Amino acid sequence: MAPVNSQQFLQQLKNQVTTARALAETYFGGQTDATLLQQPQPDSWSAIQCLEHLNSYGRFYLPALGKAIEQAVIKGTRADAAFRSGLVGGWFTRLMLPDASGKPKSKMQAPKDHQPTPRLSADKVLKEFIEQQIEMESLLVAATRINLEKVKVPTSLSSFIRMSAGDTFAFLIAHMQRHLRQAERAIAAATHS
Repeated sequence: MAPVNSQQFLQQLKNQVTTARALAETYFGGQTDATLLQQPQPDSWSAIQCLEHLNSYGRFYLPALGKAIEQAVIKGTRADAAFRSGLVGGWFTRLMLPDASGKPKSKMQAPKDHQPTPRLSADKVLKEFIEQQIEMESLLVAATRINLEKVKVPTSLSSFIRMSAGDTFAFLIAHMQRHLRQAERAIAAATHS
């Protein structure tokens, strides 16, 4: 990936998170529990299962990002004007992004520790998702003070595999977009059945 302006990159990501939070508050929040919990097919996730899957990633990555940013600020790391995505981070992000129609470019199996159960509290999951987006917005603002390439964050795959803070944000938000589209399709199926 060619270098991009760091501040513009963070602002674009923040805009996407703000849009996702608004979608959760208005569209998902305006649905009945039955609609949110209905699986389109026995082997596919309900809208709330999609959000719980995202929450499970947020429980790992938001504290990891917060810690990495805090340590970088303490060490006096300075922001760089440009950000260039790494090979691994760029690949993970492209893998997650949905295509123009909102569908995934490739099918993937979620790791066992990120697979949601079908029995969930719609209110609790939705509330946590919205809170995580507020936290993500704050972290994106805090990240304007650090070097997005040099600050590394462990992945949920292994503490030995680390991505830059910039790639971690990009991956998480692409992953979120992927599963928000899936949640919207689940709601559409539930309301048309």
